[in-house]
Amino acid sequence: MDERLKSLQEAILAIDEASAVEVTELLLKAEVPPQEILEEGMTAALLELGRRWNCGEAFLPEVVAAAAIFEKCSAIVEPALMAQTEKKVSHRYVGATVKGDLHDLGKNIVGAMMKTVGLEVHDLGKNVPTEEIVEAVRELEPKIIGLSALLTTTMPEQEAVIKALEEAGLRDGVKVIVGGAPVTQEWADKIGADGYAPNAPEAVKVALALTEAAA
Repeated sequence: MDERLKSLQEAILAIDEASAVEVTELLLKAEVPPQEILEEGMTAALLELGRRWNCGEAFLPEVVAAAAIFEKCSAIVEPALMAQTEKKVSHRYVGATVKGDLHDLGKNIVGAMMKTVGLEVHDLGKNVPTEEIVEAVRELEPKIIGLSALLTTTMPEQEAVIKALEEAGLRDGVKVIVGGAPVTQEWADKIGADGYAPNAPEAVKVALALTEAAA
C-alpha cells in the first residue's frame, strides 16, 4: 500500500484531524486517484475502527470523532471524485438512517462509496421520519434507496418505510437496500427489501446489480 494512504488511515484512527486533512490534500496534489483515497485510506480506517468498536477496543467518542474527520476529508476529495464520475451518473440513490436511530457512520461510508461508481447521492441524514423518506422518493424519483438501522429497536422502521412506499404507490419504481449491524438477509427477505448488504463495498455491488436489473 502507498505509505501516504497508510498515513491517512493512521491519522483518522488517531483522531488527528489536522494531519488527516493535510495528508488528503497532499494525496490529491500528488494525483493519487480520489477513489483510492476514499476506499484505501478513509474508508479502510473507519472499517478498522468499526472492527475495534465491535471488539471493545474503541469507544463511541472515538467513532463519532473519526466520522467527523471522514466527513471533512470527504468534502476535500468529493470535487475530484465527481469530476471523474460526472459523465457516468445515470441513477439517483437516496440514503437515510431510519427514525429513532442516531447512528450514521455506516450510512455516510455507503454514500461516499456510491459516488465512486457514478450514482447521484442524496443523503437525508439520520433519525429520518418515514414520511420524509417517502416524500424524497416522490420528489427525487431515485432508482434505489438505502435504509440503515444500527439498533434492533429501529429495524422495524425499515419495514415501515417499505409499507409506506407501497401505500403511496411508489414501491414499484424504487429498489430498497437495507443494512446495519443487526440487519440480516433473513430480515431483508421478511420485510420485502430488494437487497441487503453487511458493509459498504457490498452495498455498492448490490446497488449496481439492482439498478442494472431495473434498467
